[in-house]
Amino acid sequence: MVLGLGLLALICLSWTPFALLLGPLLPASRAKHVGRGAIRTGFRIYVRLLAILCGCRFDLREVKALARQRQPMVVVANHPSLLDAVVLVSCLPNAVCIMKAGLMHNLLLGAGARMARYIVNDAPLPMIRSAINELRDGACLVIFPEGTRTSTPPVGPCAATAGVIAARAGVPVQTLLIEMSTPYLGKSWPLWRPPRLPLEVRMRIGQRFDTIKQPQHFGRDIELYFREHLAPASSPLHAAKSLDTRHG
Repeated sequence: MVLGLGLLALICLSWTPFALLLGPLLPASRAKHVGRGAIRTGFRIYVRLLAILCGCRFDLREVKALARQRQPMVVVANHPSLLDAVVLVSCLPNAVCIMKAGLMHNLLLGAGARMARYIVNDAPLPMIRSAINELRDGACLVIFPEGTRTSTPPVGPCAATAGVIAARAGVPVQTLLIEMSTPYLGKSWPLWRPPRLPLEVRMRIGQRFDTIKQPQHFGRDIELYFREHLAPASSPLHAAKSLDTRHG
Protein backbone atom coordinates (compact mmCIF):
# COMPACT_ATOMS: atom_id res chain seq x y z
CA MET A 1 0.00 0.00 0.00
CA VAL A 2 2.76 2.44 0.96
CA LEU A 3 4.74 1.55 -2.14
CA GLY A 4 1.71 1.97 -4.39
CA LEU A 5 0.71 5.37 -3.05
CA GLY A 6 4.32 6.50 -2.96
CA LEU A 7 4.80 5.60 -6.62
CA LEU A 8 1.77 7.68 -7.61
CA ALA A 9 3.05 10.68 -5.65
CA LEU A 10 6.51 10.30 -7.21
CA ILE A 11 5.16 10.12 -10.77
CA CYS A 12 2.91 13.15 -10.28
CA LEU A 13 5.62 15.23 -8.59
CA SER A 14 8.13 14.32 -11.31
CA TRP A 15 5.86 15.84 -13.97
CA THR A 16 4.79 18.90 -11.96
CA PRO A 17 7.90 21.09 -12.65
CA PHE A 18 7.65 20.43 -16.39
CA ALA A 19 3.92 21.19 -16.40
CA LEU A 20 4.50 24.43 -14.50
CA LEU A 21 7.18 25.46 -17.00
CA LEU A 22 5.69 24.25 -20.28
CA GLY A 23 2.04 25.05 -19.58
CA PRO A 24 2.39 28.84 -19.94
CA LEU A 25 5.08 28.68 -22.68
CA LEU A 26 3.45 26.37 -25.22
CA PRO A 27 0.49 27.37 -27.41
CA ALA A 28 -2.79 26.23 -25.82
CA SER A 29 -3.47 23.41 -28.28
CA ARG A 30 0.10 22.11 -28.05
CA ALA A 31 0.15 22.34 -24.26
CA LYS A 32 -3.11 20.39 -24.10
CA HIS A 33 -1.77 17.66 -26.38
CA VAL A 34 1.54 17.32 -24.52
CA GLY A 35 -0.14 17.52 -21.12
CA ARG A 36 -2.64 14.77 -21.85
CA GLY A 37 -0.01 12.56 -23.40
CA ALA A 38 2.25 12.95 -20.38
CA ILE A 39 -0.55 12.14 -17.94
CA ARG A 40 -1.56 9.06 -19.90
CA THR A 41 2.03 7.84 -20.09
CA GLY A 42 2.64 8.44 -16.38
CA PHE A 43 -0.55 6.65 -15.38
CA ARG A 44 0.21 3.72 -17.71
CA ILE A 45 3.58 3.32 -16.01
CA TYR A 46 1.88 3.52 -12.62
CA VAL A 47 -0.73 0.85 -13.45
CA ARG A 48 2.04 -1.40 -14.77
CA LEU A 49 4.06 -0.95 -11.58
CA LEU A 50 1.01 -1.75 -9.45
CA ALA A 51 0.66 -5.02 -11.37
CA ILE A 52 4.35 -5.92 -11.04
CA LEU A 53 5.14 -4.75 -7.51
CA CYS A 54 1.91 -4.40 -5.55
CA GLY A 55 -0.20 -7.48 -6.14
CA CYS A 56 -2.80 -5.83 -8.39
CA ARG A 57 -4.50 -7.56 -11.30
CA PHE A 58 -6.11 -5.41 -13.98
CA ASP A 59 -8.44 -6.74 -16.65
CA LEU A 60 -8.52 -3.83 -19.10
CA ARG A 61 -8.94 -5.70 -22.37
CA GLU A 62 -12.35 -4.24 -23.15
CA VAL A 63 -11.48 -0.63 -22.34
CA LYS A 64 -8.30 -0.92 -24.44
CA ALA A 65 -10.40 -2.18 -27.34
CA LEU A 66 -12.65 0.84 -26.86
CA ALA A 67 -9.60 3.12 -26.95
CA ARG A 68 -8.69 1.86 -30.40
CA GLN A 69 -11.89 3.35 -31.84
CA ARG A 70 -10.42 6.85 -31.46
CA GLN A 71 -13.65 8.79 -31.84
CA PRO A 72 -15.16 11.53 -29.69
CA MET A 73 -17.52 10.16 -27.07
CA VAL A 74 -18.64 10.60 -23.49
CA VAL A 75 -17.46 7.72 -21.30
CA VAL A 76 -19.51 7.27 -18.13
CA ALA A 77 -18.55 4.84 -15.38
CA ASN A 78 -19.42 4.02 -11.82
CA HIS A 79 -16.91 5.28 -9.28
CA PRO A 80 -15.97 2.74 -6.58
CA SER A 81 -12.40 3.97 -5.94
CA LEU A 82 -9.85 6.75 -6.30
CA LEU A 83 -8.03 4.46 -8.75
CA ASP A 84 -10.84 4.65 -11.34
CA ALA A 85 -9.79 7.87 -13.07
CA VAL A 86 -6.11 6.88 -13.05
CA VAL A 87 -6.79 3.55 -14.74
CA LEU A 88 -9.24 5.01 -17.27
CA VAL A 89 -6.95 7.87 -18.31
CA SER A 90 -4.07 5.41 -18.67
CA CYS A 91 -6.06 3.59 -21.36
CA LEU A 92 -7.96 6.28 -23.27
CA PRO A 93 -6.16 8.55 -25.76
CA ASN A 94 -6.94 12.29 -25.64
CA ALA A 95 -8.99 11.81 -22.49
CA VAL A 96 -10.27 14.87 -20.67
CA CYS A 97 -11.77 14.72 -17.20
CA ILE A 98 -14.25 16.89 -15.33
CA MET A 99 -12.66 17.63 -11.96
CA LYS A 100 -13.56 19.29 -8.70
CA ALA A 101 -12.22 22.83 -8.54
CA GLY A 102 -10.08 22.09 -5.50
CA LEU A 103 -8.06 19.47 -7.37
CA MET A 104 -6.85 22.13 -9.82
CA HIS A 105 -4.75 23.52 -6.97
CA ASN A 106 -3.68 20.14 -5.60
CA LEU A 107 0.11 19.78 -5.22
CA LEU A 108 0.21 16.42 -7.00
CA LEU A 109 -2.40 16.91 -9.71
CA GLY A 110 -3.00 20.62 -10.20
CA ALA A 111 -0.24 21.68 -12.59
CA GLY A 112 -0.67 18.68 -14.86
CA ALA A 113 -4.47 19.01 -14.92
CA ARG A 114 -4.26 22.71 -15.81
CA MET A 115 -1.80 22.04 -18.63
CA ALA A 116 -4.03 19.24 -19.99
CA ARG A 117 -6.98 21.66 -19.90
CA TYR A 118 -9.11 19.42 -17.73
CA ILE A 119 -12.54 20.88 -17.02
CA VAL A 120 -13.59 22.35 -13.67
CA ASN A 121 -17.06 21.56 -12.37
CA ASP A 122 -17.60 24.68 -10.25
CA ALA A 123 -19.92 26.48 -12.74
CA PRO A 124 -22.41 24.30 -14.70
CA LEU A 125 -22.82 26.35 -17.89
CA PRO A 126 -19.08 27.01 -18.53
CA MET A 127 -18.40 23.37 -17.69
CA ILE A 128 -20.93 22.15 -20.27
CA ARG A 129 -19.64 24.57 -22.93
CA SER A 130 -16.04 23.52 -22.34
CA ALA A 131 -16.98 19.84 -22.49
CA ILE A 132 -18.86 20.30 -25.77
CA ASN A 133 -15.90 22.16 -27.30
CA GLU A 134 -13.53 19.37 -26.28
CA LEU A 135 -15.78 16.72 -27.81
CA ARG A 136 -16.06 18.67 -31.06
CA ASP A 137 -12.27 18.83 -31.04
CA GLY A 138 -12.10 15.02 -30.91
CA ALA A 139 -11.60 14.39 -27.19
CA CYS A 140 -12.88 11.49 -25.11
CA LEU A 141 -14.73 12.98 -22.14
CA VAL A 142 -14.64 10.92 -18.91
CA ILE A 143 -17.51 11.51 -16.47
CA PHE A 144 -18.45 9.77 -13.24
CA PRO A 145 -22.17 10.64 -13.08
CA GLU A 146 -22.30 10.01 -9.33
CA GLY A 147 -20.10 13.09 -8.93
CA THR A 148 -18.11 11.42 -6.14
CA ARG A 149 -17.07 7.93 -5.13
CA THR A 150 -19.88 5.46 -4.53
CA SER A 151 -21.12 5.76 -0.96
CA THR A 152 -23.72 2.98 -1.09
CA PRO A 153 -22.82 0.17 -3.53
CA PRO A 154 -23.43 -0.72 -6.26
CA VAL A 155 -23.99 2.92 -7.31
CA GLY A 156 -25.16 6.23 -5.90
CA PRO A 157 -27.54 8.85 -7.34
CA CYS A 158 -26.44 9.98 -10.80
CA ALA A 159 -26.67 13.39 -12.46
CA ALA A 160 -27.93 13.98 -16.00
CA THR A 161 -24.87 16.06 -16.99
CA ALA A 162 -23.28 13.43 -19.23
CA GLY A 163 -26.47 12.99 -21.22
CA VAL A 164 -26.96 16.73 -21.63
CA ILE A 165 -23.39 17.20 -22.88
CA ALA A 166 -23.57 14.25 -25.27
CA ALA A 167 -26.92 15.36 -26.71
CA ARG A 168 -25.71 18.91 -27.35
CA ALA A 169 -22.40 17.76 -28.80
CA GLY A 170 -24.01 15.07 -30.96
CA VAL A 171 -21.76 12.26 -29.71
CA PRO A 172 -22.54 8.83 -28.20
CA VAL A 173 -22.36 7.87 -24.55
CA GLN A 174 -20.40 4.70 -23.76
CA THR A 175 -20.90 3.09 -20.36
CA LEU A 176 -18.16 1.28 -18.48
CA LEU A 177 -18.71 -1.03 -15.52
CA ILE A 178 -15.90 -0.98 -12.94
CA GLU A 179 -15.65 -3.89 -10.51
CA MET A 180 -13.13 -4.42 -7.72
CA SER A 181 -12.46 -7.41 -5.51
CA THR A 182 -11.94 -5.04 -2.56
CA PRO A 183 -13.41 -1.51 -2.34
CA TYR A 184 -9.89 -0.12 -1.86
CA LEU A 185 -9.76 3.69 -1.63
CA GLY A 186 -13.53 3.83 -1.81
CA LYS A 187 -15.66 6.39 -0.03
CA SER A 188 -15.56 4.60 3.31
CA TRP A 189 -12.05 3.10 2.93
CA PRO A 190 -9.44 4.97 5.04
CA LEU A 191 -6.29 5.93 3.17
CA TRP A 192 -4.08 4.03 5.62
CA ARG A 193 -6.08 0.78 5.42
CA PRO A 194 -4.39 -1.77 3.11
CA PRO A 195 -6.38 -3.73 0.52
CA ARG A 196 -6.85 -7.46 0.53
CA LEU A 197 -4.40 -8.81 -2.04
CA PRO A 198 -4.42 -9.65 -4.83
CA LEU A 199 -6.52 -6.60 -5.69
CA GLU A 200 -8.52 -7.38 -8.84
CA VAL A 201 -9.89 -4.59 -11.03
CA ARG A 202 -12.07 -5.30 -14.05
CA MET A 203 -13.52 -2.77 -16.48
CA ARG A 204 -16.29 -3.98 -18.77
CA ILE A 205 -17.84 -2.22 -21.74
CA GLY A 206 -21.54 -1.66 -21.13
CA GLN A 207 -24.37 -0.26 -23.22
CA ARG A 208 -23.68 2.39 -25.82
CA PHE A 209 -26.22 5.17 -26.20
CA ASP A 210 -25.81 6.51 -29.74
CA THR A 211 -28.61 9.05 -29.28
CA ILE A 212 -29.79 10.65 -26.05
CA LYS A 213 -33.45 11.43 -26.69
CA GLN A 214 -34.31 12.69 -23.20
CA PRO A 215 -31.07 14.07 -21.72
CA GLN A 216 -32.87 15.50 -18.68
CA HIS A 217 -33.70 11.92 -17.62
CA PHE A 218 -30.25 10.50 -18.28
CA GLY A 219 -29.24 10.53 -14.60
CA ARG A 220 -32.17 8.33 -13.62
CA ASP A 221 -31.68 6.03 -16.62
CA ILE A 222 -27.96 5.51 -16.10
CA GLU A 223 -28.40 4.89 -12.38
CA LEU A 224 -30.97 2.17 -13.11
CA TYR A 225 -28.66 0.67 -15.73
CA PHE A 226 -25.70 0.55 -13.34
CA ARG A 227 -27.82 -0.93 -10.56
CA GLU A 228 -28.98 -3.74 -12.80
CA HIS A 229 -25.62 -4.59 -14.34
CA LEU A 230 -23.45 -4.14 -11.24
CA ALA A 231 -25.64 -6.42 -9.13
CA PRO A 232 -23.62 -9.38 -7.73
CA ALA A 233 -25.64 -11.91 -9.75
CA SER A 234 -24.65 -10.22 -13.03
CA SER A 235 -21.03 -9.54 -12.13
CA PRO A 236 -18.41 -11.78 -13.82
CA LEU A 237 -15.88 -10.87 -11.12
CA HIS A 238 -18.29 -11.94 -8.37
CA ALA A 239 -19.18 -15.11 -10.25
CA ALA A 240 -15.52 -16.04 -10.71
CA LYS A 241 -14.76 -15.50 -7.03
CA SER A 242 -17.81 -17.54 -6.02
CA LEU A 243 -16.61 -20.37 -8.27
CA ASP A 244 -13.14 -20.20 -6.74
CA THR A 245 -14.67 -20.37 -3.27
CA ARG A 246 -16.74 -23.45 -4.13
CA HIS A 247 -13.77 -25.25 -5.69
CA GLY A 248 -11.53 -24.21 -2.81
